[in-house]
Amino acid sequence: MNPKIDATSFGSITIDGKVYEKDVFIRLSGKVKKRKKKLSKVMYGTSHIISLDEAKYVYEKGAEKLIIGSGQNGMVKLSDEARDFFKSKDCRVKLFPTPEAIGKWNSAEGKFIGLFHVTC
Repeated sequence: MNPKIDATSFGSITIDGKVYEKDVFIRLSGKVKKRKKKLSKVMYGTSHIISLDEAKYVYEKGAEKLIIGSGQNGMVKLSDEARDFFKSKDCRVKLFPTPEAIGKWNSAEGKFIGLFHVTC
């Protein structure tokens, strides 16, 4: 069962009542894990562009959709390589500013994973 995302504010996200003060991703199992931003930062000098390496790390076999909370102001984007990777896995990617992504996550159906940026 997927966890409920309760709220977000600049620098944090609350999931099932627990506050996380780092970017996170959520597995098909509902497990919340810290985002490995360095996989993108080493490639682009920023974690605002999701690299192919990070895409491969986040993707989970069987996921039909990835919901990305792109930050409070929507700064995170997918690299072309990451977009192509998800497409090759038949995993639809939906990017929304993190406050909007919460509603999309909480109402989503099917097999989906999430990645949530909590600043910018």
